[in-house]
Amino acid sequence: MFRIVPVAAACAALVLPAAALAHHGWSSYDSGKIIKHTAPLTNVVWGNPHGSAKVSYQGKTWDVILAPVLRMQNRGLTREMLAPGKRVTLEGYPRTDGAAEMRIERITVDGKTVELR
Repeated sequence: MFRIVPVAAACAALVLPAAALAHHGWSSYDSGKIIKHTAPLTNVVWGNPHGSAKVSYQGKTWDVILAPVLRMQNRGLTREMLAPGKRVTLEGYPRTDGAAEMRIERITVDGKTVELR
């Protein structure tokens, strides 16, 4: 029985760093550069670990990182409000490495502003 614990611990030590690398940390976004942009959303994904979408910004297609579904729902944001083609105002931060991706702090849709963080 005592041999199982070290094996389980070793497996966890190998798996957890890979999971952490697969997800972006909030330190990879520049909170000193606020983006505020109004445009229709495309490719909306209503899922976890967080929702996402795409939007045209500065001549490029940007990835939009939203909040987890439960948080969005608890704050009054529904899947229908974020339907593809829906015009929204996004406020958030760009990635520090220059990738076309923004982390959204708040979203305004149909006159309603929802804080995501």
